[in-house]
Amino acid sequence: MYKDYAAFLAERFERKVQKLAVNAGFTCPNRDGTVGRGGCTFCTNAAFNPSYCDASLSVTEQLERGKAFYARKYPDMDYLAYFQAYSNTHAPVSRLRALYEEALAVDGVVGLVVATRPDCLGDDVVDYLAELSLRTTLVVEIGVETVHDSTLNAINRCHDWAIARMAIEKLAGRGITVGVHLILGLPGEDEAMMEQTVREIASLPVSLVKFHQMQVLSGTRLAEQWERGEVALAQWTAEQYASLCARLLTLIPQHMAVERFVSQSPPSMLISPRWNLKPGEFATLLKKKIKEQ
Repeated sequence: MYKDYAAFLAERFERKVQKLAVNAGFTCPNRDGTVGRGGCTFCTNAAFNPSYCDASLSVTEQLERGKAFYARKYPDMDYLAYFQAYSNTHAPVSRLRALYEEALAVDGVVGLVVATRPDCLGDDVVDYLAELSLRTTLVVEIGVETVHDSTLNAINRCHDWAIARMAIEKLAGRGITVGVHLILGLPGEDEAMMEQTVREIASLPVSLVKFHQMQVLSGTRLAEQWERGEVALAQWTAEQYASLCARLLTLIPQHMAVERFVSQSPPSMLISPRWNLKPGEFATLLKKKIKEQ
Protein backbone atom coordinates (compact mmCIF):
# COMPACT_ATOMS: atom_id res chain seq x y z
CA MET A 1 0.00 0.00 0.00
CA TYR A 2 0.98 3.61 -0.47
CA LYS A 3 1.85 6.03 2.33
CA ASP A 4 -1.23 8.10 3.13
CA TYR A 5 -1.54 11.51 4.75
CA ALA A 6 -2.21 10.05 8.18
CA ALA A 7 1.13 8.26 8.03
CA PHE A 8 2.84 11.46 6.86
CA LEU A 9 1.46 13.32 9.89
CA ALA A 10 2.21 10.48 12.31
CA GLU A 11 5.89 10.73 11.36
CA ARG A 12 5.89 14.35 12.51
CA PHE A 13 3.36 14.61 15.35
CA GLU A 14 2.35 12.53 18.36
CA ARG A 15 -1.21 13.91 18.56
CA LYS A 16 -3.98 14.04 15.99
CA VAL A 17 -3.53 17.04 13.70
CA GLN A 18 -6.19 18.83 11.64
CA LYS A 19 -5.61 21.37 8.88
CA LEU A 20 -7.54 24.63 9.27
CA ALA A 21 -7.97 26.64 6.08
CA VAL A 22 -7.16 30.36 6.09
CA ASN A 23 -8.13 32.91 3.46
CA ALA A 24 -5.62 35.72 3.95
CA GLY A 25 -6.89 37.85 1.07
CA PHE A 26 -4.22 36.96 -1.48
CA THR A 27 -4.71 36.97 -5.23
CA CYS A 28 -2.73 35.30 -8.03
CA PRO A 29 -0.25 36.69 -10.57
CA ASN A 30 -2.39 35.43 -13.44
CA ARG A 31 -5.36 37.35 -12.02
CA ASP A 32 -3.88 40.69 -11.00
CA GLY A 33 -1.93 41.34 -14.21
CA THR A 34 1.52 40.42 -12.89
CA VAL A 35 1.75 37.68 -15.53
CA GLY A 36 -1.80 37.52 -16.85
CA ARG A 37 -5.50 38.06 -16.32
CA GLY A 38 -8.51 35.84 -15.76
CA GLY A 39 -6.93 33.17 -13.59
CA CYS A 40 -6.83 29.46 -14.37
CA THR A 41 -9.77 28.41 -16.52
CA PHE A 42 -10.96 25.81 -13.98
CA CYS A 43 -10.59 27.88 -10.83
CA THR A 44 -13.15 29.26 -8.43
CA ASN A 45 -12.06 29.44 -4.80
CA ALA A 46 -15.67 29.47 -3.65
CA ALA A 47 -15.69 25.73 -4.34
CA PHE A 48 -13.33 24.78 -1.54
CA ASN A 49 -13.31 27.53 1.09
CA PRO A 50 -14.91 26.20 4.32
CA SER A 51 -17.70 28.20 5.95
CA TYR A 52 -15.43 29.43 8.74
CA CYS A 53 -12.90 30.78 6.21
CA ASP A 54 -13.59 34.47 5.53
CA ALA A 55 -11.01 36.95 4.25
CA SER A 56 -12.78 39.78 6.10
CA LEU A 57 -11.70 38.16 9.37
CA SER A 58 -8.20 38.15 10.80
CA VAL A 59 -6.03 35.03 10.58
CA THR A 60 -6.57 34.49 14.31
CA GLU A 61 -10.35 34.80 14.04
CA GLN A 62 -10.50 32.32 11.16
CA LEU A 63 -8.36 29.80 13.00
CA GLU A 64 -10.39 30.13 16.20
CA ARG A 65 -13.57 29.55 14.20
CA GLY A 66 -11.97 26.54 12.58
CA LYS A 67 -10.95 25.14 15.95
CA ALA A 68 -14.50 25.53 17.24
CA PHE A 69 -15.84 23.81 14.12
CA TYR A 70 -13.69 20.71 14.61
CA ALA A 71 -13.73 20.64 18.42
CA ARG A 72 -17.24 19.19 18.38
CA LYS A 73 -15.89 16.02 16.75
CA TYR A 74 -12.29 15.95 17.92
CA PRO A 75 -11.80 17.84 21.19
CA ASP A 76 -8.18 16.74 21.68
CA MET A 77 -6.01 17.73 18.71
CA ASP A 78 -3.46 20.16 17.32
CA TYR A 79 -3.70 22.18 14.13
CA LEU A 80 -1.89 23.17 10.97
CA ALA A 81 -2.80 26.61 9.62
CA TYR A 82 -3.47 26.02 5.92
CA PHE A 83 -3.03 29.19 3.85
CA GLN A 84 -5.14 27.85 1.02
CA ALA A 85 -6.95 30.44 -1.08
CA TYR A 86 -5.10 31.68 -4.18
CA SER A 87 -1.28 32.18 -4.11
CA ASN A 88 -0.12 32.54 -0.53
CA THR A 89 3.41 33.75 -1.19
CA HIS A 90 2.32 36.42 -3.68
CA ALA A 91 3.18 39.36 -1.41
CA PRO A 92 6.18 41.11 0.16
CA VAL A 93 7.99 39.12 2.84
CA SER A 94 6.94 41.67 5.46
CA ARG A 95 3.27 40.79 4.86
CA LEU A 96 3.96 37.05 4.75
CA ARG A 97 5.86 37.25 8.00
CA ALA A 98 3.03 39.10 9.75
CA LEU A 99 0.39 36.60 8.58
CA TYR A 100 2.36 33.42 9.20
CA GLU A 101 3.61 34.52 12.61
CA GLU A 102 0.07 35.47 13.62
CA ALA A 103 -1.07 31.96 12.73
CA LEU A 104 1.74 30.32 14.69
CA ALA A 105 0.83 32.39 17.75
CA VAL A 106 -2.65 30.83 17.91
CA ASP A 107 -2.95 28.25 20.67
CA GLY A 108 -2.74 24.72 19.31
CA VAL A 109 -1.24 25.64 15.93
CA VAL A 110 1.85 23.48 15.47
CA GLY A 111 2.77 24.27 11.87
CA LEU A 112 1.87 25.77 8.52
CA VAL A 113 0.84 24.55 5.09
CA VAL A 114 1.28 27.24 2.45
CA ALA A 115 -0.32 26.77 -0.97
CA THR A 116 1.18 28.78 -3.80
CA ARG A 117 2.30 28.87 -7.42
CA PRO A 118 5.82 28.07 -8.61
CA ASP A 119 6.30 31.59 -9.95
CA CYS A 120 5.68 33.20 -6.53
CA LEU A 121 8.85 31.98 -4.84
CA GLY A 122 11.47 34.68 -5.14
CA ASP A 123 14.78 34.34 -3.31
CA ASP A 124 13.68 36.59 -0.43
CA VAL A 125 10.50 34.55 0.07
CA VAL A 126 12.42 31.26 0.01
CA ASP A 127 14.95 32.68 2.49
CA TYR A 128 12.12 33.41 4.92
CA LEU A 129 10.46 30.03 4.35
CA ALA A 130 13.77 28.27 4.98
CA GLU A 131 14.19 30.16 8.25
CA LEU A 132 10.61 29.33 9.21
CA SER A 133 11.08 25.63 8.48
CA LEU A 134 13.88 25.46 11.06
CA ARG A 135 11.48 26.32 13.89
CA THR A 136 8.15 24.84 12.91
CA THR A 137 6.62 22.21 10.66
CA LEU A 138 6.19 23.78 7.23
CA VAL A 139 4.87 22.30 4.00
CA VAL A 140 4.90 24.44 0.87
CA GLU A 141 2.27 23.08 -1.51
CA ILE A 142 2.92 24.03 -5.13
CA GLY A 143 0.19 23.99 -7.75
CA VAL A 144 1.90 22.08 -10.55
CA GLU A 145 -1.20 20.47 -12.14
CA THR A 146 0.73 18.90 -15.07
CA VAL A 147 4.19 18.78 -16.64
CA HIS A 148 2.85 19.44 -20.14
CA ASP A 149 3.35 23.00 -21.34
CA SER A 150 0.60 22.71 -23.96
CA THR A 151 -1.90 22.00 -21.18
CA LEU A 152 -0.53 24.72 -18.90
CA ASN A 153 -1.01 27.18 -21.74
CA ALA A 154 -4.54 25.94 -22.46
CA ILE A 155 -5.65 26.44 -18.84
CA ASN A 156 -4.03 29.90 -18.57
CA ARG A 157 -1.47 28.98 -15.91
CA CYS A 158 0.94 31.60 -17.29
CA HIS A 159 4.01 29.56 -16.35
CA ASP A 160 5.69 26.49 -17.80
CA TRP A 161 6.83 23.17 -16.34
CA ALA A 162 10.46 24.30 -16.16
CA ILE A 163 9.50 27.00 -13.64
CA ALA A 164 7.62 24.46 -11.52
CA ARG A 165 10.51 22.03 -11.58
CA MET A 166 12.97 24.73 -10.55
CA ALA A 167 10.67 25.82 -7.70
CA ILE A 168 10.47 22.27 -6.32
CA GLU A 169 14.24 21.85 -6.44
CA LYS A 170 14.84 25.31 -4.99
CA LEU A 171 12.60 24.71 -1.96
CA ALA A 172 13.81 21.19 -1.30
CA GLY A 173 17.39 22.36 -1.63
CA ARG A 174 16.78 24.68 1.33
CA GLY A 175 15.37 21.87 3.47
CA ILE A 176 11.72 22.83 2.96
CA THR A 177 9.12 20.05 2.75
CA VAL A 178 7.46 20.21 -0.67
CA GLY A 179 3.98 19.08 -1.63
CA VAL A 180 2.58 19.21 -5.15
CA HIS A 181 -0.95 19.50 -6.45
CA LEU A 182 -1.81 17.56 -9.63
CA ILE A 183 -5.06 17.47 -11.61
CA LEU A 184 -6.02 14.33 -13.50
CA GLY A 185 -8.17 14.77 -16.60
CA LEU A 186 -7.09 18.25 -17.68
CA PRO A 187 -8.35 19.37 -21.12
CA GLY A 188 -6.78 17.38 -23.94
CA GLU A 189 -4.70 15.07 -21.74
CA ASP A 190 -4.80 11.30 -22.17
CA GLU A 191 -3.73 8.77 -19.57
CA ALA A 192 -0.24 8.44 -21.05
CA MET A 193 0.30 12.18 -20.46
CA MET A 194 -0.92 11.83 -16.87
CA GLU A 195 1.48 8.95 -16.31
CA GLN A 196 4.32 11.08 -17.64
CA THR A 197 3.41 13.81 -15.16
CA VAL A 198 3.52 11.38 -12.25
CA ARG A 199 6.83 9.88 -13.41
CA GLU A 200 8.38 13.36 -13.53
CA ILE A 201 7.11 14.25 -10.05
CA ALA A 202 8.28 10.90 -8.67
CA SER A 203 11.83 11.75 -9.78
CA LEU A 204 11.92 15.00 -7.80
CA PRO A 205 12.43 15.80 -4.08
CA VAL A 206 8.70 15.88 -3.32
CA SER A 207 7.38 14.61 0.02
CA LEU A 208 3.64 14.88 -0.55
CA VAL A 209 1.37 14.72 -3.59
CA LYS A 210 -2.29 15.61 -3.86
CA PHE A 211 -4.35 14.32 -6.80
CA HIS A 212 -7.65 15.88 -7.83
CA GLN A 213 -10.04 14.81 -10.55
CA MET A 214 -10.80 17.52 -13.09
CA GLN A 215 -14.06 19.13 -12.02
CA VAL A 216 -16.15 21.45 -14.15
CA LEU A 217 -17.58 24.14 -11.89
CA SER A 218 -20.23 26.72 -12.69
CA GLY A 219 -18.99 30.24 -13.20
CA THR A 220 -15.60 29.21 -14.60
CA ARG A 221 -14.21 29.76 -18.05
CA LEU A 222 -13.72 25.99 -18.34
CA ALA A 223 -17.46 25.45 -17.85
CA GLU A 224 -18.19 27.85 -20.69
CA GLN A 225 -15.60 26.19 -22.95
CA TRP A 226 -16.91 22.70 -22.16
CA GLU A 227 -20.54 23.62 -22.71
CA ARG A 228 -19.62 25.14 -26.10
CA GLY A 229 -17.69 21.99 -27.05
CA GLU A 230 -14.36 23.83 -27.23
CA VAL A 231 -12.50 21.46 -24.89
CA ALA A 232 -12.51 17.70 -24.48
CA LEU A 233 -12.53 16.29 -20.95
CA ALA A 234 -12.30 12.72 -19.71
CA GLN A 235 -15.71 11.40 -18.73
CA TRP A 236 -14.67 8.75 -16.22
CA THR A 237 -16.97 6.89 -13.94
CA ALA A 238 -15.78 6.77 -10.33
CA GLU A 239 -14.68 3.18 -10.91
CA GLN A 240 -12.65 4.12 -14.00
CA TYR A 241 -11.01 6.99 -12.13
CA ALA A 242 -10.16 4.68 -9.22
CA SER A 243 -8.54 2.26 -11.67
CA LEU A 244 -6.42 5.10 -13.05
CA CYS A 245 -5.35 6.15 -9.55
CA ALA A 246 -4.41 2.57 -8.70
CA ARG A 247 -2.16 2.41 -11.77
CA LEU A 248 -0.56 5.77 -11.01
CA LEU A 249 0.20 4.66 -7.46
CA THR A 250 2.62 2.08 -8.84
CA LEU A 251 4.77 5.01 -10.03
CA ILE A 252 4.90 6.74 -6.63
CA PRO A 253 8.04 6.01 -4.56
CA GLN A 254 7.59 4.64 -1.03
CA HIS A 255 8.86 7.79 0.69
CA MET A 256 6.28 10.01 -1.01
CA ALA A 257 2.91 10.34 0.72
CA VAL A 258 -0.39 10.79 -1.13
CA GLU A 259 -2.71 13.19 0.64
CA ARG A 260 -5.83 12.68 -1.43
CA PHE A 261 -7.23 11.44 -4.74
CA VAL A 262 -10.53 13.30 -5.02
CA SER A 263 -11.77 16.78 -4.32
CA GLN A 264 -15.26 17.74 -3.28
CA SER A 265 -17.18 20.82 -4.38
CA PRO A 266 -20.60 22.15 -3.39
CA PRO A 267 -23.26 20.26 -5.39
CA SER A 268 -24.77 23.59 -6.43
CA MET A 269 -21.53 24.47 -8.26
CA LEU A 270 -20.50 21.07 -9.61
CA ILE A 271 -21.37 20.37 -13.23
CA SER A 272 -19.22 17.29 -13.86
CA PRO A 273 -18.40 14.64 -12.75
CA ARG A 274 -21.25 14.06 -10.30
CA TRP A 275 -20.23 10.80 -8.61
CA ASN A 276 -21.98 11.45 -5.28
CA LEU A 277 -19.24 9.58 -3.44
CA LYS A 278 -17.88 10.51 -0.03
CA PRO A 279 -14.07 10.34 0.36
CA GLY A 280 -14.35 7.21 2.47
CA GLU A 281 -16.43 5.51 -0.20
CA PHE A 282 -13.89 6.37 -2.86
CA ALA A 283 -11.09 5.07 -0.61
CA THR A 284 -12.88 1.72 -0.41
CA LEU A 285 -13.25 1.64 -4.19
CA LEU A 286 -9.56 2.48 -4.64
CA LYS A 287 -8.46 -0.29 -2.28
CA LYS A 288 -10.49 -2.72 -4.35
CA LYS A 289 -8.77 -1.58 -7.56
CA ILE A 290 -5.34 -1.81 -5.96
CA LYS A 291 -6.01 -5.43 -4.97
CA GLU A 292 -7.17 -6.24 -8.50
CA GLN A 293 -3.87 -5.16 -10.06
